[in-house]
Amino acid sequence: MHLTAAMCKDGDEAQEDCGSREEWTLLFWTSLAVIVPVILTLWCSAQRSKRKTYMKDFFRKSKHGWHYTDLFNKPTYCCVCSQHILHGAFCDCCGVCADEQCLRRADRSLQCKEIMAPSRPDGAMEHRWVRGNVPLASYCAACKQQCGTQPKLCDFRCVWCQATVHDDCMDSLADADVCDLGEFHSLIIPPHYLHYVNKLRRLHPDEYTKLGASCSSGWTPVLVLANTRSGNNMGEVLLGEFRTLLNPVQVFDLSELPPSKALQLCTLLPPGSVRVLVCGGDGTVGWVLDAIDEMKLKGQDPFIPRVTILPLGTGNDLSNTLGWGAGYAGEIPVEQVLRNILDAEVVKMDRWKVQVASKGSYFRKPKVLSMNNYFSVGPDALMALNFHAHREKTPSFFSSRIINKAVYFLYGTKDCLVQECKDLDKRIELELDGERVALPSLEGIIVCNIGYWGGGCRLWDGMGDEPCPPTRLDDGLLEVMGVFGSFHCAQIQVKLANPVRLGQAHTVRLVLKSSKMPMQVDGEPWAQGPCTITITHKTQVLMLYHSAEQTDDDEDESSASETESPTHDSPRPLGSTSARA
Repeated sequence: MHLTAAMCKDGDEAQEDCGSREEWTLLFWTSLAVIVPVILTLWCSAQRSKRKTYMKDFFRKSKHGWHYTDLFNKPTYCCVCSQHILHGAFCDCCGVCADEQCLRRADRSLQCKEIMAPSRPDGAMEHRWVRGNVPLASYCAACKQQCGTQPKLCDFRCVWCQATVHDDCMDSLADADVCDLGEFHSLIIPPHYLHYVNKLRRLHPDEYTKLGASCSSGWTPVLVLANTRSGNNMGEVLLGEFRTLLNPVQVFDLSELPPSKALQLCTLLPPGSVRVLVCGGDGTVGWVLDAIDEMKLKGQDPFIPRVTILPLGTGNDLSNTLGWGAGYAGEIPVEQVLRNILDAEVVKMDRWKVQVASKGSYFRKPKVLSMNNYFSVGPDALMALNFHAHREKTPSFFSSRIINKAVYFLYGTKDCLVQECKDLDKRIELELDGERVALPSLEGIIVCNIGYWGGGCRLWDGMGDEPCPPTRLDDGLLEVMGVFGSFHCAQIQVKLANPVRLGQAHTVRLVLKSSKMPMQVDGEPWAQGPCTITITHKTQVLMLYHSAEQTDDDEDESSASETESPTHDSPRPLGSTSARA
């Protein structure tokens, strides 16, 4: 009995020991299954971070415009070893591609676009060929057959004229190795032009005109100024695409260089020939136009450029007024953008000075702002103020144009319930050209210089058959309107209501007698206490108008305009004596 009991006891202990070992084994392998992937993930993250830091430092010191790429981002072949690139970089100026192992060798041996170089003794410019990775649907300049169709590093592309040629056809082009800069030769600053400008001893506009005559007939170089923080964050991509097509010296990132410094390149080009493409929102355009005003103060009037817009912001009302559309999202290639610039017409646009003199601050200078689009006080300024405050706190959240408009909608809905700007007519006085205007029960006043407001709404023209004086960009007149609240603004935007037209004037004066009110100038909002606001004419600038582009509102009203009097919201080209239609 005692022996049997002892054996049973030993068996139970052995079973417990076996169960304990199995538990520890299971715990070990479970821990291993959890810890090992975590360690691998952390190690890979550290290596990735280390690689990005190394490559970023390398890119900063290089003469190429390197950008990171991989197999999934942009399938390419290395220009050094001819293998598929798993992890590497490409230069957005010349198109050279290299994997990580060949990056240093490519940087040393493969030359990038030269922004400044002498021409041949006969004045001609040679092609600058880069092998492989030619664009899709490219055709050989010699045999006219498609290039880049083989799954390997093959064929050549000229970084200046964008011509492509087969490997086997290169010999046939040896006798005619002259680069004419391609389709956009009249927009490109050739490297030999800057080379000769650098050698000039006498920096005089006449010398630039003589040098410009040797470039091409009708030479109108374009400068690209892009705000990488505007709208859908497309600025980085556009900068690379324009550097590919143009001379890299013509393309500026406004997050690295302010427009006042970028526009100094205009003073090295023939007077009156330069066009500036602003890639950004209305605020970026205003920033550039302020820099042009600084050029006038420095006595650089002959070098003032013509300004055009590629709309990347949220509202883009000025771009819409000038025919460049309500927003760019990559729906047309940059080549078409440059073609539109070639076809654009030059028009004049008024700019206005907004003086804000706070009540009781007699010894302080009034705040002076520049206005291109509109000034407003009331619910739309309140929405812009709330939006601006939250974007300053979390800028990464407001990177999409759709999200931005949705946030505006939410703030407008909130104000419909709260009505923070009610009884504005009791707190403000309005004078148009010195005459006092009796105000109805309003919540907001809007003073417009352009035809569009609120992200694409024609505020002054409105809807229905009510006759109203025409609007123009260059007539020195402002259109003044009132709104009854946020809900009324929403009705106007969907064409269910009209604003209260208060009149047109050369000078507008508003007196805020009591309390704080939200105000904005071209989308830049602030909260303002009792003050006097005076809006007067400042200057005129030369803009480019794209007459071939029609907005949705134009298409809707085109059939009605055949039987009615013509609308007057389009600019009039310089030199034209007829009214705008």
